[in-house]
Amino acid sequence: MSDNFKAVAQSWVAQNLPKTLVGVDIGMYGPQSSTPAVLEAFELWRQRLAEKGWGAPTWPVEYGGAGLSDAEAKVIARVIHKAGSMNPIPYLAGMGVTMVGPTILEYGTPEQCARHLPGMASGEMRWCLGLSEPNAGSDLASLATRAVKDDSGWVLNGQKTWTSGANKSQWCGALVRTDPTAAKREGISFLMLPMDQAGIETRPIRLIAGESPFCETFFNDARAASDDMLGELNNGWSVIKRLLQHERQSQTNAPPTSTKVEAIEALALQYVGLGPDGTLLDPDLRTRLAEHLMEAAAHDLTIGRIMAEAKSGNVEVSATASILKNSATDVAQHRSELLVEIMGNQGVGWEGDAFTAAELHTVREWLGVKAMSIYGGTYEVQKNIIAKNILGLPETTQKG
Repeated sequence: MSDNFKAVAQSWVAQNLPKTLVGVDIGMYGPQSSTPAVLEAFELWRQRLAEKGWGAPTWPVEYGGAGLSDAEAKVIARVIHKAGSMNPIPYLAGMGVTMVGPTILEYGTPEQCARHLPGMASGEMRWCLGLSEPNAGSDLASLATRAVKDDSGWVLNGQKTWTSGANKSQWCGALVRTDPTAAKREGISFLMLPMDQAGIETRPIRLIAGESPFCETFFNDARAASDDMLGELNNGWSVIKRLLQHERQSQTNAPPTSTKVEAIEALALQYVGLGPDGTLLDPDLRTRLAEHLMEAAAHDLTIGRIMAEAKSGNVEVSATASILKNSATDVAQHRSELLVEIMGNQGVGWEGDAFTAAELHTVREWLGVKAMSIYGGTYEVQKNIIAKNILGLPETTQKG
């Protein structure tokens, strides 16, 4: 990375980030404010980032990226966040930029790359993933959704669940059984199919924290084109293992979706207060808060070390992603639990004028972040991967 790249990025962001977006929360589906001025600025910002190739900056230029290194991409994210905004394209693309796209780059044909990647990199095409099923969660290889070949492509029948963003996506990457006679991990393929068709139905799932991105997805004679199989027939298990490694990697250091993430120590001072000696009034809370801050710093330093050790500026996605995924889960869950405790009664309100918007958000975040140890591969599954692939311990799970 050139020495002046940060300065170049700062200059570009200063010239191109619409001032009306500074400080505006941009969530997974766009800005929280729906005023015409903000929505117009948001679309302009998306277009400018896409034209620059910064929606997926490490991707090749011919597929909508900028051909930059991982280190340069990290600088871009930090510069945009420091300017008071964020890069919305990875969120607008759903599972596209962080998961499906990198896997297509590795397993896809040149035609598949040219067809699917530019829409992800620009944020114009949102992708979901049809993986888990009612009877195939952590044991994903037990999936039952079938795909049968006919003269014009593939016909899919079955049900998926926890399909994040399915009701808002244009495309789906689905893991399906294409050979029911083979061993369960050997008869699976990965198909890409458009969501806008009569054979697909989505039903949003509401969680205890309120609305969520999760859906049930039903395939009833849904169709995928013959040339939209990613990887080889019945080799989908290899494809999905790689994709899930990319998922865990993306979950470890994703930028915040809010531009107003306040330091937890500042909130502790606000709600708990200082004693005569200038420290927090609650000594036990003070100790646990310090431990959390050290835990978060260690997680960030570990990410930095792995990035620095990667050869040729590329981060190798491996089983270490499972370590970072569990570490990121611990940091996020411990932070949310501390926040609720710090706010006391103000941290458990659900509605009403007695609570600020930040306080109401805190309790929902506390409930919502509980899912982090389940989605993307459960906490226990990550431990199994660490035990087998890093520590070299013997396989103890059921084989098949």
